[in-house]
Amino acid sequence: MPEHADDRAIPLIGALRDDVGMPLLTSPTIAPGSLSQSEHPSIPVGQGAVLRPWKLTDAPAVMQAFADPDIQRWHVRVVDTLEEAREWISVRQSGWTEESQLNWALADIESDELLGRVSIKVLDHGDGLAGAAYWMLPSARGRGLCTSAVTVVCRWAFEVAGFHRIELDHSTDNEASCRVAVKSGFREEGIRRAAALHADGWHDMHVHALLASDERP
Repeated sequence: MPEHADDRAIPLIGALRDDVGMPLLTSPTIAPGSLSQSEHPSIPVGQGAVLRPWKLTDAPAVMQAFADPDIQRWHVRVVDTLEEAREWISVRQSGWTEESQLNWALADIESDELLGRVSIKVLDHGDGLAGAAYWMLPSARGRGLCTSAVTVVCRWAFEVAGFHRIELDHSTDNEASCRVAVKSGFREEGIRRAAALHADGWHDMHVHALLASDERP
């Protein structure tokens, strides 16, 4: 089984507010603009790997990733052309400046070969909430790299960016993703019944969350 969390069905982070325009009694946990005005960091992971911003030159490797049947199964997407791969990358690059999603490519520190991805998505600045997603290329699985990458991204999100809570969910059939979540320190919070539509039908989704105050690896 692959190491990745489904990034289509992250829970409604903080519940969408329907009171836009009304004064808040609290200040934003993360000040708007505080992320986009800083440089998108590269983060060492260990085992000769680094989390770095995406590059358009990663497009062939993105095509290779989405040709993997397991990544297709859990993320319910295919990338058939280099143009589609570059568009996928461009969206992830713009997420930083828009402060809508924070995305890293996991790469070999010497060869720059793509190994996987980790993302912090669906940002709620007010409550300091976000959702995590990840996948690994087949050649990079089974080494603990995914757990290490998720752990260091969450540490950065809490200690540098100032997030309060990070959530992730995965199909209850995706045992490998569950192992990564638990080893990364995420607490199990329950099951969202029939919460995500996959190619083979509706899947129950296992919900995990990590707080800034939780003990972490």
